[in-house]
Amino acid sequence: MARNRTKLRPEQKAGEKENLDRHWRGLFLDTLADTSNVSAAARISGANPSRAYKVRREEPEFARQWAEALLEGYEHLEMETLHRLRFGTGPDDPKFDIANALRLLAAHKETVAREKARQSEASEEDVLASLDAKIQALRDHELGRAAAMNGSEGSDESA
Repeated sequence: MARNRTKLRPEQKAGEKENLDRHWRGLFLDTLADTSNVSAAARISGANPSRAYKVRREEPEFARQWAEALLEGYEHLEMETLHRLRFGTGPDDPKFDIANALRLLAAHKETVAREKARQSEASEEDVLASLDAKIQALRDHELGRAAAMNGSEGSDESA
């Protein structure tokens, strides 16, 4: 038995595409945050990975959301690894290679730190000013320590 198909007008198709486009993006980003795996996120969202990468290249807002999803995924992985380190893996747990998980975390640590710094509210000038202040505090501390040491040596001579 043949099914009757309703023909959509072009404006309806455009709206349908917009909804589908929004739907895959949200599902893609949610899955990316859960798995840290672009291929899995594309498969589950019904998008082709090359389409996802193209949208990321062309749309800065999507690229920002992608980066946030990966940061969230990294945090999930950290928490899962910590949990398994603390409580072990039970007989019902799938095989978990803690050594590789730790290597993966270490490999992505710099990328995550760079991305978090990029997203922070602090400007480059604020960061540099903060570093300059810390360096000056260290210098002041060392000068004070040196002066105290010289003062204690001088008091030994007078005794």
